[in-house]
Amino acid sequence: MDIEQIVQDENKYMMHTFGRYKVAIESGKGSRAYDIDGSEYIDFTAGIGVNALGYCDEGWVNAVTAQLKKVQHISNLYYSPTQVECAKKLCQSTGLDKVFFANSGAEVNECAIKLARKYSFDKYGQGRNEIISLKNSFHGRTMTTLSATGQEVFHQFFYPFDECFVFAEANDIDSVSSLVSDKTCAVMIELVQGEGGVMPLDNDFVKSIQKLCSDNDLIFIIDEVQTGMGRTGSLFCFQSYGVKPDVITSSKALGGGLPLGACLCNEKLSEVLTPGTNGSTFGGNPVACAGAIEMINRIDNEEFLSEIKKKGEYIAQKLKALDEVEQVRGMGMMIGIVLKKDNAKEVASRCAQNGLLVLTAKNLIRLLPPLNIPYEDIDKGIEIFKKSI
Repeated sequence: MDIEQIVQDENKYMMHTFGRYKVAIESGKGSRAYDIDGSEYIDFTAGIGVNALGYCDEGWVNAVTAQLKKVQHISNLYYSPTQVECAKKLCQSTGLDKVFFANSGAEVNECAIKLARKYSFDKYGQGRNEIISLKNSFHGRTMTTLSATGQEVFHQFFYPFDECFVFAEANDIDSVSSLVSDKTCAVMIELVQGEGGVMPLDNDFVKSIQKLCSDNDLIFIIDEVQTGMGRTGSLFCFQSYGVKPDVITSSKALGGGLPLGACLCNEKLSEVLTPGTNGSTFGGNPVACAGAIEMINRIDNEEFLSEIKKKGEYIAQKLKALDEVEQVRGMGMMIGIVLKKDNAKEVASRCAQNGLLVLTAKNLIRLLPPLNIPYEDIDKGIEIFKKSI
């Protein structure tokens, strides 16, 4: 099949829920991808932050293959040694107490919402179910996580939305405090608003939210679906902020390329969800968990995490030197580029034509390269980006 046939068949047989670039990736290795014609691309997207160790990393492939040869799936009615090992590693690496596994970021964000509401129901009774989120946030595409998302563009078509979410201004603790009432049960934030334009939150603001939650017995939820697993230079971004959330959620890079999400909670919430109050057929799949164990073992390493920060700074400095770039922002290897011409989508398309895969978010270019990308590929990718702008 050539690209034209693939495009024709996709148009005929698939719902048109994605705006695709005219690239058909057939294989990849490391930070390089190859289309059906054999053309090579430097990948600065990592599958929107999923392939944190690049394509077909040998250690990850070996880990999932070994598990696949044992058992590909078992019901969650039975114990899974691989699942339990993965949970243990996550708890030990984060200092949190218990894990619930699902398949995606949206699902584990739903779990976090259920945790907060049930904790409040168990302790205070009905009516204390409102959650404060931030304007410009993004928490998923299910009905509830869309409702939790603080962007009006997502609040259309699918009415009615869950009305028990209210939205505060980012980096304004007075805005958050003003929304706290006897109906509030939680505050839910991203530390870097990824889909919102790669916007890091201020450290003092995040610490003030933690205090506000502690003072009012509100559940402090941090959505680490995109920032987790080394992306910002620590295993989880909350560790860089020096806070202790009640709940964090993780997905994307956690499985290294297989669907896996995790909702982690502290001891206070560890017994809130009981049999029948939540579940997942595929959550904690042993093959995905085997991949996650490899990801944690490789990324939760001081030297590796330090290198992520160095590479992020290296990329940012290279980009800031380009005349066409207005601003570079982000954290670690989660980078947003504001262009002077405000033509991000056009530039992203040109990058693809020239052999570089990048993302957009709102009106900027967004980069999420593999965490282990070699400097040679960084330099080559930036040269293509320079040509494309």
